[in-house]
Amino acid sequence: MDLVLEFFDTFGLDYVYSKTLPASLASQFSSQLQQTLALNKGNLSSLVESASASAAASAGKYGYAPYLFHLTDYTAESLLPRYNVLRQFLSLTVIMTVFGWLLYLGVATFSYVFIFDKAIFNHPRYLKNQMSLEIKQAISAIPVMVLLTVPWFLIELQGYSKLYMNIDTENHGVRQFFLEYVYFLLFTDCGIYLLHRWLHWPRVYKALHKPHHKWLVTTPYASHAFHPVDGYFQSLPYHLYPMLFPLNKVSYLILFTFVNFWTVMIHDGEYLANDPVVNGAACHTVHHLYFNYNYGQFTTLWDRLGGSYREPDRELFNKSLKKSSKTWEEQIKKMEVIKQKVEGKEDDRVYGTEERYKKIN
Repeated sequence: MDLVLEFFDTFGLDYVYSKTLPASLASQFSSQLQQTLALNKGNLSSLVESASASAAASAGKYGYAPYLFHLTDYTAESLLPRYNVLRQFLSLTVIMTVFGWLLYLGVATFSYVFIFDKAIFNHPRYLKNQMSLEIKQAISAIPVMVLLTVPWFLIELQGYSKLYMNIDTENHGVRQFFLEYVYFLLFTDCGIYLLHRWLHWPRVYKALHKPHHKWLVTTPYASHAFHPVDGYFQSLPYHLYPMLFPLNKVSYLILFTFVNFWTVMIHDGEYLANDPVVNGAACHTVHHLYFNYNYGQFTTLWDRLGGSYREPDRELFNKSLKKSSKTWEEQIKKMEVIKQKVEGKEDDRVYGTEERYKKIN
């Protein structure tokens, strides 16, 4: 996340902090703090005037080393320097919340417009105003998930992770760089499987995971519609991996974004292929319909090993059968039996639809 912070510090946050919390406020504090701030300001001011290469080398002594950009004229002008933990916490909370909202709404809306099969509106287990409810839950959950996640980013910023920047033959070669993508997906797939299965333990399910299973049939907007603590728990493997294993900083940002894309994709209801390995939208549809199956995120490996894999109904891959009333009736019969075992006979869902999709063949 240091790359993200450096970008935003350079192109806006240095200026914002220099104006909202200027270094001149130090006069209102103790003389020791004033001396420390003056020393830091002098050091950083000299770095601003230095060449970028030597600045990066020297800045490390003062708690901050830029990777991509020059330090700005405002870098040394705030009471909270770039390496201040409070500033990092505030900056990351705002950045990641806005980024989370934009990524969720952008990808889900793209999927809704271009990929999502809107025939699901006519499914008997589609909820009244479901998309609005999904969006409301996700938008309110994302800031809380960010607050819970930021401490992991702060740990990374303090150097307590195995994230690295440079690819070289001595420490982190090109082969390892590409293998890290495979290792990351395998590790997180296993971690999410275990956590997701734990979230289906009756007491945990009722307390945390049930809000996400309110959606028996899903739209892309259901992807992030979690109880925030549930969403945080399922993200833990993504943060544990770079603490335990080497991972390139750019790869980390790419994978972090990819995970959000994938989460939307497995909720979009478009079943491209009945792949025995990839845990795609069809497998995850089975999870929402039948609860106790297909807990994995990327592959079916851990479900197969754990005895929780359920092959998607063949009708899902037939364009006409997957949205026929007969298919839906069969789904409901099987689903209701499992749902009552998981949630009991009471059902607080309100079924219906805010719009009808007429084009059903």
